[in-house]
Amino acid sequence: MDFLKQHVEALIFVSPQATTLAEICAVLTEVFEAEVPEAEVLAAIEQLREQYAQDTYAFELVEIAGGFQFLTKGAYHNTVAVFLKQTTQKRLSQATLETLAIVAYKQPVSKSDLEAIRGVNCDYTLQKLLEKELVVIAGRSEGPGRPLLYATSEKFMDYLGIKDLVELPKPKDFKEVENSIGEAPESEERPMPEADAESASD
Repeated sequence: MDFLKQHVEALIFVSPQATTLAEICAVLTEVFEAEVPEAEVLAAIEQLREQYAQDTYAFELVEIAGGFQFLTKGAYHNTVAVFLKQTTQKRLSQATLETLAIVAYKQPVSKSDLEAIRGVNCDYTLQKLLEKELVVIAGRSEGPGRPLLYATSEKFMDYLGIKDLVELPKPKDFKEVENSIGEAPESEERPMPEADAESASD
């Protein structure tokens, strides 16, 4: 069983996002040229979870976003946060965060609906969210013109550390904070012309 555990460990470690049970089994089946039972993979995962739960490790194996991923333990979040703060060249702006929040709570949502809610053109912020793979195109609306619909991605859930969208905070959980998260550059967005705003609200 140890050799299987090590293969599972390597797969989860190398993946940039949560790795599903089906993905792990598919890879191992091809590697060993024989079907690997899910029960054996789950047993290996449980062994890994117990192993990395020990205090000697700074990270742990968790089930998240429909799969499994190694994440830093809570005791080291502040250290990692400082590192990310020092190394991240550009964070999400306030405007981008607002757009992402609307997508998260209204998905699937069209660009015109986003612009109707925010009152500004969202081309730039949507493009940034797509580039960062926090938002994906989820299809087309059945309405006039069949506009594209946008939804959050699995990477979005990884980013927030949640397994399912039902874990998003409810509106009643929000409270005002003294400091804003950030401000959008002046050139990032432009107010929608009156004609565009009227068409978006139709």
